[in-house]
Amino acid sequence: MTRHAVLRMPTVTDFDAPYFLSTPGSGKSITDHRKNQIVFGQGDSADAVFFILQGRIKLTVLSEQGKEAVVGLLEPGQFFGECCLNGVPVRTSTATTMEDCTITVISKQTMLATLRDEPTMAEFFMAYLLARNTRIEEDLVDQLFNSSEKRLARLLLILARFGEDGSSRPIDIDISQETLAEMIGTTRSRVSYFMNKFRRLGFISYDAKIQVHESLLNAMSSDSIDAQAAS
Repeated sequence: MTRHAVLRMPTVTDFDAPYFLSTPGSGKSITDHRKNQIVFGQGDSADAVFFILQGRIKLTVLSEQGKEAVVGLLEPGQFFGECCLNGVPVRTSTATTMEDCTITVISKQTMLATLRDEPTMAEFFMAYLLARNTRIEEDLVDQLFNSSEKRLARLLLILARFGEDGSSRPIDIDISQETLAEMIGTTRSRVSYFMNKFRRLGFISYDAKIQVHESLLNAMSSDSIDAQAAS
């Protein structure tokens, strides 16, 4: 007797978090944004949570003195604007697209109700928050204890999504040296200096995009980035 594959249809109790986050519905919409478009601005009313389906988002904060800082680069599969769930009434940062983006917008009420009623969604969201918290702690340690050379090297590896296979990886978004400087807490001129050093040492190369090489990962792993960059 021939056995046929059986497609299991979702039951009433099933909940598919990725499906929920990628489809429009009650209290949800899918929006498209062009490159360099502001999704929300610092000080805007905070009444929705956003989930990136495609593209990347830059989060920036403007101080009272008019100084801007990049506080995050987000990619597909990440949330932003979730602080509204904790009662924050206005946006504390500005979200700007770095490339064409497709984003799911979920009203605060819908998100809170879903987290309350659907354990699978609550678990999915909690896993994201824990992973983000770990990344924030790593960034803080990096900022407190590592030199600007190491901070730049780590950021380049993250942006290139350098994997364990050690293959050369391009950074697939346009990112300025000014933005790199804002993210690691130094000046654009210092970033330019270190980028030229890294290129001379074979850590990176330039073509249409920045190409990150295995030697940069090896230098970071062996804790020798400062010595090599200073040579």
